[in-house]
Amino acid sequence: MLPAFVRAVFRLSTACAAVAAVMLALAALVITWSVIYRAMGASTYWEIEFSVYMMVAALFLASPYCLATQGHVGVDLLSHYLPRPAAKSVAIVVGLVGLAVCIYLAYVGAELTLEAFERGDRTESAWAPLKWPLFLTMPVGLGLTALQYVADLLRESMLEAKRR
Repeated sequence: MLPAFVRAVFRLSTACAAVAAVMLALAALVITWSVIYRAMGASTYWEIEFSVYMMVAALFLASPYCLATQGHVGVDLLSHYLPRPAAKSVAIVVGLVGLAVCIYLAYVGAELTLEAFERGDRTESAWAPLKWPLFLTMPVGLGLTALQYVADLLRESMLEAKRR
């Protein structure tokens, strides 16, 4: 059952990364179009804010995949010089701290999203999009990153059990 859970979380993380990649490509296309459109003398008002929304959302949605593929910046000098059992202990502690931080930030993001949804908050720009869809990417992305931490910790414990 655990290997299936780990695989399912990885597939979910990969799907989120694909969505994030599309968002980044869309932001780049919109900005490119905006530059060309402005060069022709026209005025624009929504493109920059839309692109910022896409980039921020992509950051949160790509986070679980980045963790799954060990793409996050890590300082592993200490664990490199520690004996293997101590390095494993440090990795577990770091994983648990990362999990706790992601859970906390997902909770705070969910509160922020709910408040913005209930109040109907909009940005102060001419375009004035709703804020809650952007805010929603924080609890979703960090919640999935927390789930990826759980999967990584389970995978490491399974690998350690096989080594014994």
